[in-house]
Amino acid sequence: MSDERVRIVEVGPRDGLQNEPGRVPATIKIELIERLADCGLPCVEATSFVSPKWVPQLADAEEVFRGIRQREGVRYPVLVPNEAGYRRARECGAEEIAIFAAASEAFSRKNINAGIAESLERFRPVMEQARADGVAVRGYVSTVLGCPYQGEVPVAEVVRVAAALHAMGCYEISLGDTIGAGTPRQARQMLEAVAAEVPMQALAAHFHDTRGQALANLYACLEAGVRVVDASVGGLGGCPYAPGASGNVATEDVVYMLEGCGLDSGVDLSALIETARWISGRLDREVGSRVGRAGSFDASPRAC
Repeated sequence: MSDERVRIVEVGPRDGLQNEPGRVPATIKIELIERLADCGLPCVEATSFVSPKWVPQLADAEEVFRGIRQREGVRYPVLVPNEAGYRRARECGAEEIAIFAAASEAFSRKNINAGIAESLERFRPVMEQARADGVAVRGYVSTVLGCPYQGEVPVAEVVRVAAALHAMGCYEISLGDTIGAGTPRQARQMLEAVAAEVPMQALAAHFHDTRGQALANLYACLEAGVRVVDASVGGLGGCPYAPGASGNVATEDVVYMLEGCGLDSGVDLSALIETARWISGRLDREVGSRVGRAGSFDASPRAC
């Protein structure tokens, strides 16, 4: 598994900040995005063009996206829920978007007030317009290892939704354990089931750390062949529609693990730790990563 490249998709500015209880100024969000790009992260999900009514923390999407000093070679995708969100994103100059569906019918209805089938239909005109505009589209599937409303989610449903998004034209499908319920064996079995229908190179792992299993789950998926990982600086995050869900796996913890396994991410770990501490301080919270709390003494682990 060593001597390979792993691409990290940094989701902190969107998935990480969307659930913050207090307002985070646009200037802080912009600086966070720019700092993360300067750390060497190749993809930083900048914001979401959802209705401010449902996610008030991201009501400043236009201001944030227009304010970013975009670094050459870095991608800045934005989440869109529908055609209206797509138009807003394009008016700001977005060149890549992400769309989202759930593997749980109950979660889909709670999250967007529509069932899975209807949610997929909503995205067809978005995909058609994106194709016409030459805009890349990434897909998310949430609740792949459990749902806060229905409990267990059949793997067959995860496969079905992921395959549908891929068939619609999403170049990559991120498989999200929204509530951090999975364990390594479950995570690998789910990934391999999806990979039987969608090429492994078009899949990404997205694990929340609610029960402390995220890094272990991620390692199991890396062993199975996935080479794209979603992570959130400082372990920021949670989902407004998933009670009790904690943040995504911390980016600096992921980078430390990858380096120790001889896997290259291209990310400056020391700069990333500094960024995690900076945003945690701005949010008046303790940094949410083990590496961030341990300090920089072991910032460069010896590869195994």
